[in-house]
Amino acid sequence: MKAPVANIAAPPPALPADAIGRVVDAARRDLAGVEDRRRLGPEAVAAVVAAGFPRHFVPRELGGTAGTFAELLGASAEIARTCPSTAWCAILFAAHGRLAAYLPEEGRKELWGASPDVLIATSIMPPQGEAVRDGDGWRIRGRWDTASGVDHADWLLLATRTGPADRPEHRIFAVPRSDWTVLDTWRSLGMRGTGSNAVEVAGAFVPDRLSCTLADLQRPLGVDAARCHRVPVHLAGALMFAAPVLGAAEGAFDAWRSAVTPRLPALSPARRAEAELALGEGSARIAAARLLLERVAERADRAEVTPLLVAENRRDAAMAAAWCAEAVDRLFRAAGSQVQREDSPIQRYWRDVTTAASHGVLGPAAAAADYAAAVLDG
Repeated sequence: MKAPVANIAAPPPALPADAIGRVVDAARRDLAGVEDRRRLGPEAVAAVVAAGFPRHFVPRELGGTAGTFAELLGASAEIARTCPSTAWCAILFAAHGRLAAYLPEEGRKELWGASPDVLIATSIMPPQGEAVRDGDGWRIRGRWDTASGVDHADWLLLATRTGPADRPEHRIFAVPRSDWTVLDTWRSLGMRGTGSNAVEVAGAFVPDRLSCTLADLQRPLGVDAARCHRVPVHLAGALMFAAPVLGAAEGAFDAWRSAVTPRLPALSPARRAEAELALGEGSARIAAARLLLERVAERADRAEVTPLLVAENRRDAAMAAAWCAEAVDRLFRAAGSQVQREDSPIQRYWRDVTTAASHGVLGPAAAAADYAAAVLDG
């Protein structure tokens, strides 16, 4: 007689659905304010923190979740259906915690010793500013552009080139809030609420415990580390930017159906045919983009890591973002003049998707080049 199988409870979700719902509610209340102030409001940020985004990739021994990419994709896309800017900041606060986990142990303890819910912004691509060796650390200064969510951040990861000219090093520095100044520079067509302002640092000292290199991020933290800390940063880097694009496209599709579908019978045959084609093709592109990104997240969470897999994931994330942008652009043009109004949700989604999908990490040409190189090298 076989022994009964024990009922082992599944671990609780790292980003619970009810908490994500509270982020969505806070973001909905903040929609007008996000556009005007060009950064998230305090209620939305508090909801993002309470939902568990900043701790999502923090090592468990420091109180974090060390969660999965699939769960992060689903949560970010759900928020982006209402507010892409909130989703963008939320998923990047999570992603930046994953980067900071590669700091030396003493530096990680300095960041998260009191709490795993530290908000971290970054400006690491491309490297900017300058750093000079100074004893057991570095003296950094300069200006760094586009640090999303920086107005709310406790720490900032900045990158610059160090080392000799023939062997340059892409070095990352963790800088506390007291050592940088936010510059009011974010005047964007879309994604206005991300507050992706520039920052300025005037001669801050960064000890070695708060520094690592981009090359460090390509190596596992250790054989016993969680999966999210054993895969190279580029395996899911593009996914972090594509997830909000997906949710925004789904939100645009929902808004289009509500605003345009009731008017279809009154349109001329030509306009109706155009709208129906935009509806059919757009829905297919967005659905295909979700399938691609779910595959990217699944591979990042479970698949054997190879250079080809890394290139495939970047390729698929870039393609998914491109499909979403194409679908929303087609829907926008087929919706008629009413969506040109500033208060139109479709117009806002179009601006946000157009802006977010143009991020350099999602560039299809670079992704294709990486993929081609991986195939040819293989």
